[in-house]
Amino acid sequence: MLPKNLIHAYSCSLYNQKTMPYLEALNWQRQLLQERIHNPNLEDILILLEHPPVYTLGKGASTEFLKFDRENTAENDEIKVHRIERGGEVTYHCPGQIVGYPILNLYRHHQDLHWYLRQLEEVLIRVLKIYGVEGTRIPGFTGVWVEGKKVGAIGIKVKRWITMHGFSLNVCPDMSGFARIVPCGIADKPVASLVEWIPDISCEQVRSHIAECFAEVFNVNLIERYYL
Repeated sequence: MLPKNLIHAYSCSLYNQKTMPYLEALNWQRQLLQERIHNPNLEDILILLEHPPVYTLGKGASTEFLKFDRENTAENDEIKVHRIERGGEVTYHCPGQIVGYPILNLYRHHQDLHWYLRQLEEVLIRVLKIYGVEGTRIPGFTGVWVEGKKVGAIGIKVKRWITMHGFSLNVCPDMSGFARIVPCGIADKPVASLVEWIPDISCEQVRSHIAECFAEVFNVNLIERYYL
């Protein structure tokens, strides 16, 4: 018999998308969450994608971390700002950054939000290790850091132990968008992308490693699906 930690107890659908507008992905997550609240037997899901440039604010986030006047730029298509239901402060998404949205029923895993956050960090730390880069945690903060620079951000929403939102990993994005905010409300710690340490890195190869490490950490069997 296989050791318990090598037995995949649950299947998890993997949707490996390219670029998707933020609101489309958000509505998709909300739909998936509601379906699982009504039917907890539905399978877990991991969505991996990239977004066009967009800023998001957590439900309790402060606008003081925006370095631009949101009111005066509301009609500017170049600046999209959405307040959403996740925890955490303002963050930035753009092409070259991989975003992961796990829709998990934590009754199947572990009903502990701190555990869940640490597991998401562990996924990213294992991905970095594949490239010989040491990802670390900083006590008192959520996320993953390399040499004191934040490369992985995490913000979640959990309702009736079903998760949504998730993590982002800066692979090779245009980092200039981060200059317009105080990322995650942390003024004294810079953000960075993996290309700083791995010049030839690409999102395509990192996506597959994220999927592999996610399957290991959450002990699931990923089944690739296609979004229609």
